[in-house]
Amino acid sequence: MVEEQLLPRGIEDPAVLHAMEVVPRHLFVSAALHAQAYGDFPLPIGHGQTISQPCIVALMTQLLQLTGKEKVLEIGTGCGYQSAILATLCEKVYTIERIKPLLARARRTFDQLQIYNIMSKVADGTEGWPEHAPFDAIIVTAAGPQIPQPLMTQLADPGIMVLPVGDLESQTLMVVKKEGGLVTTTAVENVRFVKLVGAHGWQTT
Repeated sequence: MVEEQLLPRGIEDPAVLHAMEVVPRHLFVSAALHAQAYGDFPLPIGHGQTISQPCIVALMTQLLQLTGKEKVLEIGTGCGYQSAILATLCEKVYTIERIKPLLARARRTFDQLQIYNIMSKVADGTEGWPEHAPFDAIIVTAAGPQIPQPLMTQLADPGIMVLPVGDLESQTLMVVKKEGGLVTTTAVENVRFVKLVGAHGWQTT
């Protein structure tokens, strides 16, 4: 996976590559999909949600520029694979999932892997987690029509947010940087994610 998918696509952060090597991706999908877990494609995880293909997980993680000391907010826990990658690269992960059974399964996997620096809850991720703000980095793993304002408010200064923006037909992966009171946004590439549902996203699935 690392040699054939990540390195050729510009994933070069040694810490990110190491995280992708050591976190067992197959444990985050059903047993029937274990043989496909390391393929270059997304996989279903139930409830209409997916686990992103490895190169997208690695790219979004690399764009956060983590050093190991950050407090990171993740919107859309899903199966927990992205959370586990983040947990190896930062001090603490705060992750929010709106679908209770998905989060319950992710928590069991975290326990199985003895990952203890992830704090999670079931809630509307577009509202963020204000009690623990500000966050040094924010990652959103579903696409909304715009950048949710609560997440902008909860992003530290300096801070980095990585998220897809768009509808089901056209989405762009964006990097949002806040520094010295100034906010800059950079488009990275076209992507395809499930809808970000919530008060500051899409109202329905």
